[in-house]
Amino acid sequence: QVQVVESGGGLVQAGGSLRLSCAASGTSGETICISTMSWYRQAPGKERELVASITGGGITDYADSVKGRFDISRDNRRLTMWLQMNDLKPEDTAVYYCFADLSRCARLGFADSWGQGTQVTVSS
Repeated sequence: QVQVVESGGGLVQAGGSLRLSCAASGTSGETICISTMSWYRQAPGKERELVASITGGGITDYADSVKGRFDISRDNRRLTMWLQMNDLKPEDTAVYYCFADLSRCARLGFADSWGQGTQVTVSS
């Protein structure tokens, strides 16, 4: 089973920057099934929301609330994804989750993978 682990969260003042990392691991037969990778976040009392996603070919998509401030990237060989977050705002405070889409191998019994999350807190 593919596992993903986030790192890089922390406390930062408004206007500051943080860089989150997500490392995927598994056998080569499993990790080849990873297609789109995404960052989600969940603030207290709110539903989990999609922040940004990136396909294996590098096509990116962002939530309107982070466009122009966040940048998602990945290295397929290193099985790693990053989220560079700039000009952070208090409303960006949330637990950030990494997600790996393995649906193209669902028929082989592989399930999508969620990380445990990393806390990002932006003080005003």
